[in-house]
Amino acid sequence: MASESKRHRIERMHDEYQILCEEFPAPACALHFTNPFELLTATILSAQTTDKRVNTVTPALFSCYPGPAELAAARVEDVEDIIRPLGFYHAKSRNIVAMAHDVHERFGDTVPHTMDELTSLPGVGRKTANVVLGNAFGVPGFPVDTHVIRVTGRLRWRTDWRSAHPDPVHIEREITACFPPEEWTDLSHRLILHGRATCHARKPDCAACPLNDTCPSAGIFG
Repeated sequence: MASESKRHRIERMHDEYQILCEEFPAPACALHFTNPFELLTATILSAQTTDKRVNTVTPALFSCYPGPAELAAARVEDVEDIIRPLGFYHAKSRNIVAMAHDVHERFGDTVPHTMDELTSLPGVGRKTANVVLGNAFGVPGFPVDTHVIRVTGRLRWRTDWRSAHPDPVHIEREITACFPPEEWTDLSHRLILHGRATCHARKPDCAACPLNDTCPSAGIFG
């Protein structure tokens, strides 16, 4: 692709996003939850594993520990037994018990709904906070996971697309600057869904990709 001006890049981004809106008309969070605390816990557990796998253990977890007070009082070893299939269960168990303790003690059993408060909790980074803000509270949030990093790089939606180690915070700021806040959460969902369905990490299905006509990386992966 020839050198592209910023204006043309943003126009292309919106055109491609419109196609993704048609491909995925009703995007939603893949994690199962009924309240903000469940989503916060599930999102912490989703690190280094799939949402589908998390959904296999959270029913038992939330049955035993339905709220922050119960999980805060749990023995870490008992939590480990439940979430063991997810991997990294030692650290994840410590994190969710410590998080529940803080939500219970500092926030009166109510999950906070600001970025600063959420990221003050153990095990909660900016990506997790954005998931909770956007999906539990309806606050604009743009979670940047591996799918978002990969797809925005291949589409060259961001200026650091050549970087082998792009900064998720920079990606969040650059991409959200091009879209209205009310689109941020669904924009992230659609990029993730596209990454899972078509723009795979090792072998993207460029031939079947609905963005094939304008994607700068189309045809690179043979």
